[in-house]
Amino acid sequence: MARSITLDEANTVIAAAAAKADEQGTKMSIAVVDAGGRLVAFARMDGAIWAGVYGSQGKAIASAAFGRPSGFFQDRADAPIFQGIKAGEGDHMIYSLGAVPIEKDGEVIGAVGVGGGTGEQDEECAAVGAAAV
Repeated sequence: MARSITLDEANTVIAAAAAKADEQGTKMSIAVVDAGGRLVAFARMDGAIWAGVYGSQGKAIASAAFGRPSGFFQDRADAPIFQGIKAGEGDHMIYSLGAVPIEKDGEVIGAVGVGGGTGEQDEECAAVGAAAV
């Protein structure tokens, strides 16, 4: 049976990503999803923009679905195959910088998506969070 991220691990990811955001001077929304793209844990830093709530989750879902950083698909987001998958999933995926898969023992156990800064800032926080588990 495939392993999925635990709540304790998800909270560790959020803490590390939020610490990186503090270091950057940014205010972020941070979403951690399981391997199936379903929300496990979420935090919105004080002062973070409200749109980051949706952006962080959408990017995390895309990253979990494909086992790659969400920005990997940015240039292909309008391709019919990616639009079809997005529609079939419920139109929640966002193909943009800011989410990375979380791997343990060579297996994707979830993904973390971050929203509120530039795509590069978001992805940097996500990578630090994912590396914490």
